[in-house]
Order: sequence, then structure tokens, then C-alpha cells
Amino acid sequence: MAERKLPPDAFEFYFGLGIERSYKALADHYGCSKTAVSKAARRENWQAKITEREKKAHEANQEKALETLQDLNARHLKMLRAIQGKALEGLRSVPLSTGMDCVRALELSIKQERLILGEPTDRTVTDIGAVIRREHERWLIREPGDGEDEREDRQVHALP
Repeated sequence: MAERKLPPDAFEFYFGLGIERSYKALADHYGCSKTAVSKAARRENWQAKITEREKKAHEANQEKALETLQDLNARHLKMLRAIQGKALEGLRSVPLSTGMDCVRALELSIKQERLILGEPTDRTVTDIGAVIRREHERWLIREPGDGEDEREDRQVHALP
């Protein structure tokens, strides 16, 4: 194979290969040796350039995802507030005994709104309470043979 010099845009082509990126693929494309590509890459610090570009791309993707999530939350909050408005409007126009659908809609929309805003919901509070009770019971139960004599264990467990 005749040795040819890499063109100035060789790095751009190399970067554009993406997942198929390799010095061999670049060498084959430009008709030069893999050693020539390797020397140019070392001389021009291609790996650092790739790392920097990928980092910037990742940051841009993260920023876009965050913006998308914020837009989604804002849209959902707007819908939930519209539901709350309709539910309140319904409660004003019907007697409370027949307005349970309005109450349910209002309750569900408030819970969803709190969840989107990062506030605790009933389920979160209940789950935390259940964890605390479970851990409390786990730590306060004495296991037989834990160094105490069994008579003391029976007396402790016999207490009301």
C-alpha cells in the first residue's frame, strides 16, 4: 500500500464513525497505514478531543432532558390545576351529597400536583411509617439464646 498523508479533515471523519470508530477503519478509508493514523492521532491529541466532544454532547443531552422534564411537569401542573378548577366549579353548583365525583377529582389532582412538586403524598407518609414500625419491631424483639437466660426472656415476653 502506498503511504499517503492524512487530510486535515481526517479527525472529523474518524469522529463521525461513531461506534465503528477505529484507526484501522480510518486507515482503510484514506488508503494509508494504521501507524500513520496512530501517529497523527497522538500528535493531534484525538482521544482528548473525542472525550471533550462526548462530554459536551452528554451535557447538552442532560440539559435537554431536564428542560423536557420541566416542560412536562409544567404541562401536567397546568392540566391538574384545570381539573381542580372544574372540580371546585362542580362543587359550587351541586349539593355536597351528589358532588363526590368532584371531590374525587379534586383529591386526585391535588395528590398528583404534590407529587410533581416533590411534596410527600399519603402513600409516601404511609410507607415511611410502615418502615419505621417494621424497624422498631425488628430491633426490639429479643432472640432466644442472645446471652440472657430463658427465664428472663419468658418474663419479658409475658408482660402485657
